[in-house]
Amino acid sequence: MKNCKKFIALMLVVFSFSTSQANAADSWWDSIVDKFKTPGENKVSKELNIDEIDGAFKGALRIASENVVKKLGSADGFNNDAAVHIPLPKELNTVKKALAKIGMSDMVDDLELKLNRAAEAATPKAKELFLQSITEMTFEDVNSIYKGPEDSATKYFQEKMSTPLNDAMHPIVKDSLSKVGAIQAFDKVMGRYQALPFVPDVKTSLAEHVVQKGMDGIFYYIAKEESAIRNDPAKQTTDLLKKVFGAK
Repeated sequence: MKNCKKFIALMLVVFSFSTSQANAADSWWDSIVDKFKTPGENKVSKELNIDEIDGAFKGALRIASENVVKKLGSADGFNNDAAVHIPLPKELNTVKKALAKIGMSDMVDDLELKLNRAAEAATPKAKELFLQSITEMTFEDVNSIYKGPEDSATKYFQEKMSTPLNDAMHPIVKDSLSKVGAIQAFDKVMGRYQALPFVPDVKTSLAEHVVQKGMDGIFYYIAKEESAIRNDPAKQTTDLLKKVFGAK
């Protein structure tokens, strides 16, 4: 009988610990809503309501997206950032090695610089697409993002924006490649390369490469901004953000 009581007591302790661990893992979004919500009303308190929470979250994402676009859409935004720097297409590695052997690495380096310049020129186009995606978010979207993994907002943007962002950036990148001299640089590089004996044929699309790598860089930093929103809400600057995130 004593052993049975000890077993029951042990199980109660295990259950209590498991429950506390699960509760600790819950999103702080639920803690805000549950703590302040008035039964039967769409309010969380006299000072804080659901619409404010929704607005604060969207405001945080607007700030995040504007920060990313400003960062990457400026001179050297891609080029001087090791995390998002756009390398040459892998198809050109053979070209790079061949030209390096005859002392023409500078030509290839110049082409790589110009690819990054094209991405920097096209990035500002992403701003209006971010704002549109945020405007279209429902409260259910916001709630789902908060309850999901730490990159839920980033994945939401990727799902909503990837196709239109690709379409929007492509013509700008093509135009920028020409304006910054990337097309001319590419033609020179390939001319020198093809003049070498016994080299394999190489084909690539500079525009598609720059667009894809540019989008990768944009979403990379959106994920960084999302992490900051979740883990460091004090960094937000507006009164509404402080009011809502301060309720954590």
